[in-house]
Amino acid sequence: MKAQQIESYLVENYGECRHNPKQFEKALAITSKSYDVDSFKLFLLIVENRPIESMYTHSYGFHTANGRKLINTFQNNYYNN
Repeated sequence: MKAQQIESYLVENYGECRHNPKQFEKALAITSKSYDVDSFKLFLLIVENRPIESMYTHSYGFHTANGRKLINTFQNNYYNN
């Protein structure tokens, strides 16, 4: 996903973008490449807590270890890059 798409999605669905879209784009790209996951699915996991079925990110509505690892990796990439 590109920064403009991220910002547009957040503004359209939530009324504002509280994140830095360029940092968000970079963190998505790094994390999705590291774990071989679609960047839009990862975006929806981060923003809307939607499960990624193929990655087993949720079990009974809670994050699995894999889901937490994806989210934590994204957060580290977002705040440290």
